[in-house]
Amino acid sequence: MKTRQTLLQKIYIGLIFVFLYAPIVTLMVLSFNASRTRAKWGGFTLKWYSELFQNSIILEALYNTLLIAFLSSAIATVIGTIACIAINGMKKRNRAIMMGITNIPMLNAEIVTGISLMLLFISLGVRFGFGTILLSHITFNIPYVILSIMPRMKQLNPSTFEAAMDLGASRIKAFFKVVFPDLLPGILSGFLMAFTMSLDDFIITHFTKGPGIDTLSTKIYTEVKKGIKPEMYALSTIIFVTVLILLLLVNKAPVKQDKE
Repeated sequence: MKTRQTLLQKIYIGLIFVFLYAPIVTLMVLSFNASRTRAKWGGFTLKWYSELFQNSIILEALYNTLLIAFLSSAIATVIGTIACIAINGMKKRNRAIMMGITNIPMLNAEIVTGISLMLLFISLGVRFGFGTILLSHITFNIPYVILSIMPRMKQLNPSTFEAAMDLGASRIKAFFKVVFPDLLPGILSGFLMAFTMSLDDFIITHFTKGPGIDTLSTKIYTEVKKGIKPEMYALSTIIFVTVLILLLLVNKAPVKQDKE
């Protein structure tokens, strides 16, 4: 009976993985298809990847995507780390309220966040462009950074910080010598999570970008409306593999922390 139940569980899990990843696998296979038509296999080729990297418009979108992802992640990590220090110093009730507030953007629908930011920029008279996308990405990245760092913050022993100050270190020096090394795994995890979310975002970027600037997600959306080109399969494959690698790195950090 147990053997049959185990077999059914494996079949069930297998079907879930098939439904989740079959479309992605199909896309990746088509990115190596020499034929332009999806109904016919024309042999293995890397031509579409070659043409992709010769497309200046796509390369510009890639540059914008990576630059925005890196800058927004770095700034959000700094702000999120400072916010965690401030929240950790609050009383238990106030800390719970602040954590609830920071969790709202993650639970909120992205389309609501995107429209809200768009209306905010319009009301302030801000010109849409690179700056509005960057500010938007910083905004929705901060809660993910806080979520990654707060567990490490709760594990800190406040006595070590106080001991460092008793030995003559200033508050800033004591923080970077004692507290920061313990927070570093959570900070790196938060940075990678923020980078992944920024790299993968479409909805918020779509509502806050200006004319003449595109990220990879918005460029793919524009190109698909004109008709799906094989280069888009190659581009989507690269994005998927990149995000997958980043997520593996993010999940690897907590495993190392648990072993330690």
